Amino acid sequence: MKQKIVIKVTGKGPKSRSKALQIAVGLSGVESAGLGGQDKSQIEVVGDGVDAVQLTNLLRKKVGYAELASVEAVGEKKEEPAVQPVAWSVYGGGMPQTYIHPIHPHQDPSCSIM
Repeated sequence: MKQKIVIKVTGKGPKSRSKALQIAVGLSGVESAGLGGQDKSQIEVVGDGVDAVQLTNLLRKKVGYAELASVEAVGEKKEEPAVQPVAWSVYGGGMPQTYIHPIHPHQDPSCSIM
């Protein structure tokens, strides 16, 4: 499975970044490696079967501080089925209708017969 690994590396200059890239490219399965991020402090490695933890540990030993930022699959994107809106049928009944009739002043409200 092809994956993209992003590792944040804190080095002492361009020489340490170059060394980190050489270490990353030296692993088996690595197809490409490059610098990323705004301050070029991230190494982006794309490859098949690359062990992200092993790469991070190697960078810690040889370069200095290294933090595994992300690992994501690249390439085969599964197409998710499109979500279709559910069309609910309209119930025409609605609320039951009640008839309200006024009470006349000459009727006693407690007597319903008269």
